[in-house]
Amino acid sequence: MINWIHQEEDFCEGSFKSAFFRDDEGSDMLSIGVQSPDLSACAEKCVAAFNNLAESEISEICRGIIDCAAEGDTEEEFELPALDNELDILNYCWFTTLYVNMLNQDDEIAYVVEGEGDWGDVIGFAVKENKVIYVGKDYLSYMKKGE
Repeated sequence: MINWIHQEEDFCEGSFKSAFFRDDEGSDMLSIGVQSPDLSACAEKCVAAFNNLAESEISEICRGIIDCAAEGDTEEEFELPALDNELDILNYCWFTTLYVNMLNQDDEIAYVVEGEGDWGDVIGFAVKENKVIYVGKDYLSYMKKGE
């Protein structure tokens, strides 16, 4: 369930409890953004899908994050330690916001999640119909543009 904070004509923002991912303070509360109040039902669908990602999809996201950390070209002094398993990468990154990537109720469930890694790069991932379609720095390029 989403706790709506702002509901304006051009953008709505709220928060929800994440079943798996955490923010930079270890909290399970993440933000959610949607392009209009008319899409609040879409936002609820996206949160439900996000909180029910399959283990295989979470593993795919983690593998993509590991690749991003290894390729990090920032000035931060970060060296990715040896990981016992791919989920351990989540100890070095966090997520803050889920953006609803739907323009209407008839669209496929799609969202983009934004975060950051200890290596200094902003990272994110895009999911469409419960399939990870992108993990990396250019996640916002997967957002649909309203007309």
